[in-house]
Amino acid sequence: MLLPMDIEEHQTPVRIRPVRDEDRQAVLALAPRLAEGVAAWRDPGAATDAARRWLTDSITAAQDRRGAVFVADGGPPAGGVVGVVSVNRQQHFTGVTDAYVGELAVDPRAVRGGVGRMLMAAAEDWARRQGLRHLTLETGAANTTARQFYAALGYHEEGVRLTRSLEPEGTAS
Repeated sequence: MLLPMDIEEHQTPVRIRPVRDEDRQAVLALAPRLAEGVAAWRDPGAATDAARRWLTDSITAAQDRRGAVFVADGGPPAGGVVGVVSVNRQQHFTGVTDAYVGELAVDPRAVRGGVGRMLMAAAEDWARRQGLRHLTLETGAANTTARQFYAALGYHEEGVRLTRSLEPEGTAS
């Protein structure tokens, strides 16, 4: 079982723990954070809606023991859920099964307080307990803050997705 991890940030201890049913609304409230850094030609509202679906699906998978969702609880300013990470198994195209972080979101008030690192450590611990050798994730190419964060944790870029608009110039959708 995951042991709680605590830090003192802004005089409020943050604890990482498995998600509970009563956390659902607070977790879904973090969905807009997952839409940050989406490509300029994508609909940010649709990205936020997709993030809510991903989080809902991840919570369901965790309840069915097909993955795990951990929350950071107790952060500034008044406690409660200030971050979430989901992790499950995903097959790499080479056939190897990796752990995969589907979502990592931290409340803006708790950014740069160690919450993201703690959540990623929980995902890594889960992956190790599953006997998995790699933890993978995806983030937007334009999300330089996230890319720098993951690089600082030792993650390396493995793939690149390229997109070309097929719309006539001047007609963005």
